[in-house]
This record gives sequence, structure tokens and C-alpha cells, in this order.
Amino acid sequence: MKRVAIFGSTGSIGDSTLNVIRENPNLFKAVTLVAGKNVEKLIKQIEEFKPQNVYIISKENADRISAIFKDINVYYGDTGMEEISQLVDFDISVSALVGIAGLKPTYNMIKNGKTVALANKEVLVAGGELIMRTAKENNATLLTVDSEHSAIMQCLRGEETNKIDKILLTASGGPFFDKEINDSITVEQALNHPTWSMGAKVTIDSSTMMNKGFEIIEAKWLFDVDPSQIEVVVHRKSIVHSMVQYKDGTIMASLGPTAMQIPIAYALNYPTRLEKNQIQKINLFDIHDLTFEKPDLNKFKCLRLAYEAIRKGHSYQVVLNAANEVLVDAFLNKKIKYTDIPNGIEKIMNMYEKRKLNSVDDILAFDEEVKKKTYEECVAKI
Repeated sequence: MKRVAIFGSTGSIGDSTLNVIRENPNLFKAVTLVAGKNVEKLIKQIEEFKPQNVYIISKENADRISAIFKDINVYYGDTGMEEISQLVDFDISVSALVGIAGLKPTYNMIKNGKTVALANKEVLVAGGELIMRTAKENNATLLTVDSEHSAIMQCLRGEETNKIDKILLTASGGPFFDKEINDSITVEQALNHPTWSMGAKVTIDSSTMMNKGFEIIEAKWLFDVDPSQIEVVVHRKSIVHSMVQYKDGTIMASLGPTAMQIPIAYALNYPTRLEKNQIQKINLFDIHDLTFEKPDLNKFKCLRLAYEAIRKGHSYQVVLNAANEVLVDAFLNKKIKYTDIPNGIEKIMNMYEKRKLNSVDDILAFDEEVKKKTYEECVAKI
């Protein structure tokens, strides 16, 4: 039986991971649950899954959990996050904390040689070179639960990576692919994703296509390919989750339902597929056609800025991620307009020069610097 640690247990990825564990109790046990502020949901998860270790941000909530559950280890605050991410009493971790908060815990786990199933794009966007080097040095295994990268991983199994012509990274296009993008777009409209059910931040990133920009950076590190070999293909139905084109002209594609449980289950039980799940399978006779389109990099400026950040180097990827995090939060809280997200990111990127970042602490300090500047220049002044 595999012992599973879930960093982000109360989010959508955490829910899907716990569904896989719930459906396969003979294969998996949740031993560590890490949450943020949703203490009520975490308490219900503890009651059902009976983990050994849990984390919640505030001391008040931690004390409440300790009073209810006498026999588990409860962690809280910055020190608690450091301690719980250093534990080694698990076989695989799902890293699904939102934003840059996932970087240090993921780094700690791979430094301890653990297997990590990555569901946090920002970890590789902000720390790709460091994370991949540390994983190699410590014989850690880095898997992915992003539907697109899981699809690529499956298409590459048994193949020689030097035979890759290009990776075809599919995108849903979000809610605005065939609509005008202007200042009148509301938070509610941006959160109305046509195919996927995700957390608010990721859903906004999907609407701007920043999530696809992040995934290009992820794919570069995960599969050791040049960014010029990664092409974004808009596929509105989200049936084809990604493809790999080989140098002989063959294209291998991974098709499946829009359900995160499938890539999560594949990562948890890698490389063996799970037979048991409650997901409704697709019927090819219901599809009729598969349509692919090219994204407009002028309309979706965030995607263009991601390519630019890759070209300019690591520190610009940190700037890209940090500025986006601040601006998306400001938009969700209705402090800025929708178009201020890409325009603000471009403004902040133009304010920096290339910088050497040698450690997690360097990255986190730079991230904080950029976030502060972004707020001052793009939120407070509005």
C-alpha cells in the first residue's frame, strides 16, 4: 500500500486525489494532509481518512484540530510547513499548493529523495533549473498530474526522446478564445470556464492563457526539450490532452474525459494504470470531429510574455510568475481591470534586468521583491 501526502488537500486537486484514494483503499492511504485556511473541510477529511500528520496555516485552527484529534501530529505556520515538508514517512506526495507557496515544500521533498507528483505549475516556472538539478542529485522522482503533461508523459513512454520533433501542448482556449477581450470583462465571466472545473486562480490563468505559458516552461524542464519544440494548439473540446510529434511524422495523442482523477491516478500508481474509477469514459462516436486552432499571441499577451520570459532567462520567469500572482489576486478582488493583468505583467518585466538566482531562498526573496513592486506599480496606483 502506498502512503500518500497531499499538499493542498482542500483544493480541487486534493479533492480528486482523495477520490482516487477513496476508490482504491487497498492501494493507497492518505498519511499527510496539508491545507490552508479551510479548517472545516480539513476536519471532515481527517475524520474520513485518519492521517498521521496535518497542517493548517493558523495556530488557532491548529489548536482546534489538536483538541478534536488527540493522536495526530498537527503543524501550523511557516515553521510547521518547513517541518511537515521534511517528513519522509510517505511514498508519494501530491504537490498542489497554489502559487509560489509550493516551491520550498516541493524542494524539501525532492531533496529528501522522495517521489513527487507535481500539480503546481509555479514550482517549475520559478525554480525549474534548481528543482530538476536537485531531483537528479538526490535520485528523486518528479511526476506530473497536469492533464497536458501527463498526456505527454504517456505519449513518450517507451520512446526515444531524441526522436521528438515537437510537443503539441493542447489548450482549451478558456472562455474568451472566440470573444473580444476588453476592460468590461468581469470576474464572473472570467471564472466561467467552458470545460474544466478548477480553483479561481488557475481558472483566471486559463482565461488569459497564462496557464499555457506556465505549461510551456514546465514542459521544457520535465521533458528536456527546447522551447522551440513546444507548440500550443487550441483544442476547444479538451478531449485530446496533448500530443507528441516524432521526427518520422508520427503523432501520438492522449485522449480522455475532462477529469483530473485520471492523471492523478496515473501518477499515484505510475507506471501501472488503475482499473477502478468512477469516471464516465468517452465514446468516440459522440465526438464527430476534432478541431485544432492556433492561438493569437497578440490577443493572448500572457502567452507571448511566457515565451519572452523563457528566452530572457530564469529570473524573468520568476518575474512573470510573481507579477501574475499579484495581478490575478487583485482582479479577483475587483481592484483592477481584466486587461490590467497582461499589461501589468509586461510593465513589470520591462522594469527588471537579468539576475542570478542560486537557491530557493534567492528565488523566494526575489519573488517577494517583484510582488511588492507589482502591487505598488500596478495595483496601488490605480
